[in-house]
Amino acid sequence: MKSAPRLAKRLDHIDPFYVMECAKAAAALARSPACDPALGGEPMIFLNIGEPDFTAPPLVQEAAERAIRAGRSQYTDACGLPALRERISAWYATRFGLNIAPQRIVVTAGASAALQLACLALINPGDEVLLPDPSYPCNRHFVAAADGVPVLLPAGAAERFQLCAAGVAAAWSDRTRGVLLASPSNPTGTSIEASEMARIVQEVSSRGGFTMVDEIYLGLSFDARYSASALTHSDHVISINSFSKYFNMTGWRLGWLVVPEGMVSAFEKLAQNLYICASTLAQHAALACFEPDSIAEYERRRSAFKARRDFLVPALNAMGLNVPVMPDGAFYAWADCSEHADMTAGAGAGVGAGASAGGSWDFCDHLLQRAHVAITPGRDFGRAETARFMRLSYANSMPQLEEAVHRLRRVLA
Repeated sequence: MKSAPRLAKRLDHIDPFYVMECAKAAAALARSPACDPALGGEPMIFLNIGEPDFTAPPLVQEAAERAIRAGRSQYTDACGLPALRERISAWYATRFGLNIAPQRIVVTAGASAALQLACLALINPGDEVLLPDPSYPCNRHFVAAADGVPVLLPAGAAERFQLCAAGVAAAWSDRTRGVLLASPSNPTGTSIEASEMARIVQEVSSRGGFTMVDEIYLGLSFDARYSASALTHSDHVISINSFSKYFNMTGWRLGWLVVPEGMVSAFEKLAQNLYICASTLAQHAALACFEPDSIAEYERRRSAFKARRDFLVPALNAMGLNVPVMPDGAFYAWADCSEHADMTAGAGAGVGAGASAGGSWDFCDHLLQRAHVAITPGRDFGRAETARFMRLSYANSMPQLEEAVHRLRRVLA
C-alpha cells in the first residue's frame, strides 16, 4: 500500500492554533448539564470570541436581498466593484481626511486574503519580516506560508505591546524585508501613536523595505491620538482592512487592501489566479455600509464597545487581573493573571490531550470549569511572557459582561 503524499515543509513553520482547543472545550461544556439552566446550571459566557455580537445593519441586509433578487451574482473585476472601491475611497476622505485613489484599492475575500496577497507579492523565500510579540498568530503564519521568516520582537507594556522605530532599526538585518504591524492590535487592543508610526514608516522606507499594517480594527478606535490610518504617513504603506469588525460583516468574508499605485497590477494578477474575485453578493451589500444611516449605526455600536471597555477593564484590575495598557481600540483586553498563578499551580489543564502549558492556559481552563466563562489564554499570541496573559473579548452584551465579572469575582475570592 502506497504512503500518503508528502506534505510541504512550510507547514513545519506554522504552529497549531491552540485557541481552537479552548473554543472546542468551551463549546462542549456549554452543551453539558453543568451549563443547562433547566438543570440548575450556569450558561456559558463566551469572552473568547473575536467577533462582534452585532450583525450587518438593516440597509446592508436589504442591499444583499436586492442583489439576490436581481441576480447580481456574476464575477466582478478581480479588484472589486468599481462602485465599492469608490465608496471606500470616499470613506477615507470623510473619516480620515485622506485622498486615496479608488484605483489603489483592491477588494479581497476578507482581510485574510488581503494578507495572503500582500505576503505573496512582497516576500521571497528566506526574507525576514519583523512583527511585535504579542501579535495575532495568523499574521506570522501568513509570512511563513509565503516561505518568509517571521521575526517576533518582544514588545512590553512600556511600548504599548507594539514595535517602535528604534526597535525596528536595532533588529533590522541584511535578511529583513519589512515589518508587519497591527494597529489597533489583536490581542491587546492597543495602537501605535501617529508620530511613532511615522518614524517606523520612515525607518523602514529608508532601508528599502515595506510597511504592512493590519488596520482591520481602525474604525473601532476610542482615542483620537490613535485613530489615524498609517496611510497618513506614506503612499507606500500597504494597508489591510476588512468589513468584518467595524462594519459587522464577519461571515461575509470581505476586505480590502490599499497599495501603492504601481503595485496594483501585481496584486490583481495574484487575485485573479487565487480566488478570481471576492463574493459578488457581499460586495453589493457592502455598498450600503457607507450610507449615512449605516454609519450612524456603526458609530452607535462603537460607543457601545467603548462603554463595555470602560466597565470591564477597571473590573479586571480590581480583581488582580491587571490590564497594563488601557486598550484604545478593537474589543480586547490583555490581562496579566500571574497574581493568581497559585490557584492552578501543579494542576494539568483539562483542555486538549497533552496541551497543558501552565500559566494562563491552566488558569483559563480553571475559570472555564468553575465560572463557566470562556477566555483565551495568551499562548498563541507569541513567546514573550504570553503565558502570563489572557485575552478577554468584550464583543458581548453588557449584561453578559456584568454576569461574567460577577462569576470571576466569585471564583477568585
